[in-house]
Amino acid sequence: MATSDWSIDREELSAWLRLELTPGVGNSTARQLLTAFGLPQQIFAASSLSLEQVVSSRLRAALHQEPALLPSLLETTWQWLQKNPEQHRVLTLGDRAYPQSLLNMDDPPLLLYGKGAAEIWSNEGLRATISRCISVVGSRNPTPQGIVNARQFSQALAQAGLTIVSGMALGVDGAAHEGALDGSLDGQLATIAVVGTGLDRVYPSQHRDLAHRIVQRGVLLSEYPLGTPPISANFPKRNRIIAGLSRGTLVVEAALKSGSLITARSASEQGKDVFAIPGSIHSTQARGCHALIKQGAKLVESAEDILEELGADMSTSSEAADSGDAETGDQPDSGDALLDALGFGPLGLDALQARTGLDTATLQARLMELEIHDQLSRLPGGLFQRLVRA
Repeated sequence: MATSDWSIDREELSAWLRLELTPGVGNSTARQLLTAFGLPQQIFAASSLSLEQVVSSRLRAALHQEPALLPSLLETTWQWLQKNPEQHRVLTLGDRAYPQSLLNMDDPPLLLYGKGAAEIWSNEGLRATISRCISVVGSRNPTPQGIVNARQFSQALAQAGLTIVSGMALGVDGAAHEGALDGSLDGQLATIAVVGTGLDRVYPSQHRDLAHRIVQRGVLLSEYPLGTPPISANFPKRNRIIAGLSRGTLVVEAALKSGSLITARSASEQGKDVFAIPGSIHSTQARGCHALIKQGAKLVESAEDILEELGADMSTSSEAADSGDAETGDQPDSGDALLDALGFGPLGLDALQARTGLDTATLQARLMELEIHDQLSRLPGGLFQRLVRA
């Protein structure tokens, strides 16, 4: 691997991986050990008496036993680092590029695996980027308007110089990354995807092309070792990192039982701002956002609302920020009587007939025409929803 001031040598990598693999040693215990002894190599060189002053005798015995998986994981990780030294990196708690905001959490990852643009690893790297990060999260099964909002808000925030953090899941996450890539400024780190698998895997597989784009203009991060498959419990856990990397969290759409609310709660617990886009009172995907607003989250209708709250540089065009208008913002008449009758909430055929007076055949033909032109979308349950685009 090419040498640099941030390179980790094989012996040091082995010690960190061994600490991570040791049964019973979680992130909290690892920090206690590192505080007491220094680097992992010094932990494993410590006497039994010294170790038992910090951990139980059971953990002391585990620390003196090399994990069976260590040789294979060490070789896999070392080869991965050497394969692309410009883009691949393992950040340890002792690395100067490790984000300070994560160190301030109760449960910071012991290791962070990174894959991304070479610029992110230069100078202060990731640490210097965090002050301009905002996370954008939401439902894996959003409404069509939710997809539009996620993309447009993220694009507008990126145009204002912010880096968008999300989880690369289907739905809102993917749209947020795409909007960030579309709106990012030259030389800017566009987006950070915090994933729930090892970085040698792409999950979901539908986002393989998106992952490739992120690596070119942003970074993929994971706390999970190479080879880690998709495990359901890992995804809620990684949400604390999404929140920790960001100055604030925007929830675009979320049901009441949503992983996005875990991210929002983590952000709140860390003293970060939480923003939520309101939606129709009839939409289950808006109920999580409404619950957050009731609990004190800031209701936002445009990207400019977020920029003003964060105190971001507003010298960029207000037109860029305004392009993130949510569906609840004031909208002029469309010039189409059917769209105006539909409004901005989901509505059924019977209600539309009552509002417009159109017969069934004419109404269905007009609805199909508007759908073809991407002006409305059909929702489950025979409902229709207008799409608002910048």
